[in-house]
Amino acid sequence: MSQEILKKVAESSLKSEIPQFEIGDTVDVHCLILEGQKSRTQIFSGVVIARAGSGVNETFTVRRIVAGEGVERKFPIHSPKVAKVEVKRSAVVRRAKLYYLRDRVGKAVRLKERRTQTQN
Repeated sequence: MSQEILKKVAESSLKSEIPQFEIGDTVDVHCLILEGQKSRTQIFSGVVIARAGSGVNETFTVRRIVAGEGVERKFPIHSPKVAKVEVKRSAVVRRAKLYYLRDRVGKAVRLKERRTQTQN
C-alpha cells in the first residue's frame, strides 16, 4: 500500500520533457535562483562527467574550470530549479563516467567532438 502511494507521489514530480544529453556533452544548465521575492536565471556551463540514479532521483554532474580551479556541480534532472539544459557540443567518449578529467589541466581536458550526420 505505501509503495503505491510513494510511486504516485514520485510520478507527480517527474518532468514530462526530459532534456536529451549524454556523457561528454558540453551543456548550459539554466538554474532558477531565488533572491527574496525576485527570481533570476543563472547559467552553469560545463562538461557532463556523470549521470546517476533513476526516476525522481536521477542526477547529472557538470564540471567546468573557473580561475584555474575545477568546479563540479550536481543537478537533479527533475528539479523545478533546473529550467532547461542546452547542449552546446557533443563529444566522443568511451566511458560512462569521466572522472579522469579531474586530473587533467589545460588542453588535456578537451574531448574529441562528435560529428553529426546531416541529411541531404
